[in-house]
Amino acid sequence: MNLTTAQLMRAVPQTNRTRAEEFVGVFNEWASRFGIDTPLRVAHFLAQCWQESGCLKYLEEIASGKAYEWRKDLGNVQKGDGVRFKGRGIIQITGRANYQAYAKSGFCVGDLMSHPEWLAQSPGCYKSAMWFWWKSNLSELADTDNGHNSGDVCRRITRKVNGGINGLAQRQYYMRKFRKELGL
Repeated sequence: MNLTTAQLMRAVPQTNRTRAEEFVGVFNEWASRFGIDTPLRVAHFLAQCWQESGCLKYLEEIASGKAYEWRKDLGNVQKGDGVRFKGRGIIQITGRANYQAYAKSGFCVGDLMSHPEWLAQSPGCYKSAMWFWWKSNLSELADTDNGHNSGDVCRRITRKVNGGINGLAQRQYYMRKFRKELGL
């Protein structure tokens, strides 16, 4: 399914228009390859991305990344890894191990490990989010949304994306807006 910038702007008018135009181009080229290919899957994906990125305003974590220093669960095993591999992309890929996984996925072009800042630029900031969604099987989770359990499904997806439920109410709000725009 293809998206338009107009759809995104109607659903959430405060969306960064320039980035929405970039996003639409990358999304329409890659989404079906990552299984984000039904209105329901798209609505859930967009809701998570819009919350994580502040409506496409932030492509990189505001914090320095020092809090991730020496976090073995993120693969940060070298001095400086926390800052170097801080969260980037519209679903923030965080940590050396996650950057390496994306770099080796076959979807990443170029030497990401030498240039981690690429995940804060188009197309990497958008494509990496779709890859994360795919590798985490989040489309299958979105498919369990029967219209009556949307809030619960959004909560479960949020835990996989965020590690907790930060911003859950806003994610649910965006999900309702995108569902409506996509005719659900």
